[in-house]
Amino acid sequence: MLVLASDVSRSIVHPKFLLQREGYAAAMSDSQVLDAIQSGPHGKIAICFVEWSGFAAQKVVIDWTLIDGPAAARGFGDQVTEAARSFADSTSISGGIDFAVAQLARAPFEAARRTIDVSGDGTNNAGRDVQLARDEAVAKGITINGLTILSDPQVPFIGNTQHINPPGGLEKYYRDNVIGGPGSFVIMAENFQSFGRAIVKKMIAEIASNGRPHRMIVVK
Repeated sequence: MLVLASDVSRSIVHPKFLLQREGYAAAMSDSQVLDAIQSGPHGKIAICFVEWSGFAAQKVVIDWTLIDGPAAARGFGDQVTEAARSFADSTSISGGIDFAVAQLARAPFEAARRTIDVSGDGTNNAGRDVQLARDEAVAKGITINGLTILSDPQVPFIGNTQHINPPGGLEKYYRDNVIGGPGSFVIMAENFQSFGRAIVKKMIAEIASNGRPHRMIVVK
């Protein structure tokens, strides 16, 4: 089972939001992703799509859906692109993780692997400590992977620049504070334009995961 947990905090301005949504939708129908799903032990995967922002600002955009072929994948992707944006608040990665854990707990399926896919462009700045949320999820046997989206340094950012570019970089922040569990990893999209390609690589890696050590992939 896989929860796609998408950041829609205020730093995700509308063009970035559209690229992010379109990236998720396109990835669902990508032939490589479908091949990875159908070559798995069950030939299908259960996915739930949620959006998160500030404290207590989380929403199920698309509830649990079985993806077992192109038709189901297209239907899921269409719902992703058509749904209204949920929030534009602060950035509570911890709230997003806690909410995703709750969706896994109520899922109408049984699965050997339970994964949360957190995508975002900044650090946790609302809600409880993100490491506590991460550690509690991992203690329940859940793996958390990350997709960090770097902001264009040429585009001015109104706000705390350390939020989107913390010391050591956003990928390091996610590695130290967000991801966890067997085989967990971070994929880094160098900008929002490369987000769609990063999602494809990330979903393939998650579907085919076999508990390999932590690693990092950069997508340009």
